[in-house]
Amino acid sequence: MLEQYSRRQFIQKSSVAAAGLLFTKSLATAASFGRRVPVSGHVWVYASKYPPEWDCTPILDQVFSDFKYAGLDGVELMESILRHEDAVSRIEHLITKYGVPVTGTSYNAAMWDRAKHHQILEDAEKVIERLHQLGGSTFGISVGDAKRLKTEAELDAQAELLLKILQICKKNKVEANLHNHTYEVKNNLHDLKGTLARIPDMKLGPDINWLIRGGVDPVWFIQSYGKQMVYIHLRDQDANGTWTEAVGEGSTDFLAIAQALKKVSFKGQAAIELAFDTPPVNSVKDDWKKSCDYVRTIFDW
Repeated sequence: MLEQYSRRQFIQKSSVAAAGLLFTKSLATAASFGRRVPVSGHVWVYASKYPPEWDCTPILDQVFSDFKYAGLDGVELMESILRHEDAVSRIEHLITKYGVPVTGTSYNAAMWDRAKHHQILEDAEKVIERLHQLGGSTFGISVGDAKRLKTEAELDAQAELLLKILQICKKNKVEANLHNHTYEVKNNLHDLKGTLARIPDMKLGPDINWLIRGGVDPVWFIQSYGKQMVYIHLRDQDANGTWTEAVGEGSTDFLAIAQALKKVSFKGQAAIELAFDTPPVNSVKDDWKKSCDYVRTIFDW
């Protein structure tokens, strides 16, 4: 029995080590081609098919296969995927099969609601620990939409929970960042400014498209907060607000964004996030490849 247990431990540790080596190799490859910023893909376009939990576990094989085809540096998961008890072993298998590492995960919860703090903290710790086991290093936090302006007391509660989550991330060698949707940046950045007033050195991982939809100029945002940015999400839309199939097909001024990032010496990580308002014309894997090629060309990554 002891021998079997030891063997299982050895296999598990070996798999984790392999995942870590794959991620390291990905970063080294990026550096060798002159790309300072690794470019991953976020799983939303697959997860959007599985409301309300947005759990695309049933098609993770396709995710890894598509990302391999597109030449992406890694996979950014969503927290629902990591809640499964077999998540680590399942995803380790896919990392090994396709040679595509897990770079991080996004995480969304109503952190402003103090009554939910215990539940959220337990859940976040489980997700972060599993992410660490898989070799992931980024944790993009969305603090939850109250559907109204949050009160000062709610912003206090939000910050208190974030500080606890930051400690869990530090323990697991994971870097947390605030990942915005529109609600954090509407109303003159009320929510985001409320958090930063309480945690001034909080790292940021803005979503460029949500900034635009929230009425915020992404170039201004980068100029104002770029020194705190460690992550960035990239998605595109037409002038009328419809999401395009691939990044680079819409009206977003990515060249200006790239220049702004260069001026603040951005050296974090990036993720492309596709979203479709209508069924795509092309295969999803080809949309990923087109997006990846465009981003690397425009941003010189």
